[in-house]
Amino acid sequence: MSEETPPDIGTAAAISSAVGHFAALAARGGFAVNDHGGQALLKAIREMLAWIDRERVNFERLRQEPMLGSSYNAEVMKPFMRKVASDESGFITQISEFRESLVSAEKAILQAMANYQEADAQAADRLAKG
Repeated sequence: MSEETPPDIGTAAAISSAVGHFAALAARGGFAVNDHGGQALLKAIREMLAWIDRERVNFERLRQEPMLGSSYNAEVMKPFMRKVASDESGFITQISEFRESLVSAEKAILQAMANYQEADAQAADRLAKG
């Protein structure tokens, strides 16, 4: 893979799996994030969650039959467009799974911030005793 070629991130299931590993790593104390970095990540996550929530009505419109007319081509495209929007690999399904992974990521970041606070407190205790 070259620098110009983006990595293949796969489906929402792959993203959800990666976020699940991320959350598990945070829960085990596998990494820590300071408050400044954590707040920046949380802000991005929360803005994306808010956008998804605001757009849900528009996403649901994609489930409706598009008004393409009654030509043969339009009749062929109508069910295809609905399927692309809402089947198991469709946009609505993928964005819903992405939303769930964002919620998990938010929890992981909060845990990582707590890990940082705990590590910082332990280091301060060691310095005070030393």
